[in-house]
Amino acid sequence: MAWWEGVDETRVLIARDPSTAGKHQGSFLSLRHPRTGNNACYLCVDGVLQELHWFKQSYGSWFIGDYVREDGRLYTATPIDPVFILLPVFEEARMKKGNEPGKFRQLDEIMYIQGFPGYQSLSSVAEKAMAVVCDLKEVGSTKFFRLDDLKVLKWLCYKVRQLKQTLQTLDKNYAARDEKDTLLDAVSIMREYVKDEPWINLLCNKLKLNVDDLTKAQDVAVLPPSTGNDLGSFAPAQETRGTGKNAPRTTRQQAKKSKVEKDSQNIKDMFSRATRKRG
Repeated sequence: MAWWEGVDETRVLIARDPSTAGKHQGSFLSLRHPRTGNNACYLCVDGVLQELHWFKQSYGSWFIGDYVREDGRLYTATPIDPVFILLPVFEEARMKKGNEPGKFRQLDEIMYIQGFPGYQSLSSVAEKAMAVVCDLKEVGSTKFFRLDDLKVLKWLCYKVRQLKQTLQTLDKNYAARDEKDTLLDAVSIMREYVKDEPWINLLCNKLKLNVDDLTKAQDVAVLPPSTGNDLGSFAPAQETRGTGKNAPRTTRQQAKKSKVEKDSQNIKDMFSRATRKRG
């Protein structure tokens, strides 16, 4: 059965085209967000982990086949490096105390997270990720893993360099910017998935950057992640408006736009005034 079969309600999802050689086997997984620890939804198809987001305008529906889908939200699934998702899991598993490096653990022990059975579906993906950021010990045919801080820092620096190069190709303004500013933007994006303590602080020290100079979270417009284990459980509560904790944040660009629109006039009023003058 394909991964999309069995979903209770139809949704519009933009996702990566599965490999023609793949079996199209996958599932929606409920995992913890790597920075906040909140419940979030991911899609894993043929061993490729993808992050799910949704976007919705004030009013909208979809015409699907011969009927109308009332939910006008657009869902997107984009591939994400599993190391981002599994880094907090590896960090907790070593049970580090003070300056001690921590303990070596077996894969099945590391991937058992109470209340989140989805992690156990990522065992094959996790073993590849461990080769990047973990030390390995083999006792007979049994493998034991432990997160290594130096390997994590090396991986973070590599990701920042990749992101910095990509930003410079997206827009000519990025290419003309100061190198330090582009580097700060790259680390700020990384910060959406990596905790400040210890990783972002270590990364900034390595790159000789000030953590306080990083872009604040409220200045970055990000599509909201899902909070369930399938497309039908994307949190509609995030659509609530008003004042309070659930009120959407206003970015600098939105504030500037609203200021301009405040003094604008309705085009209908302009024509009605001209008509009255002629009379």
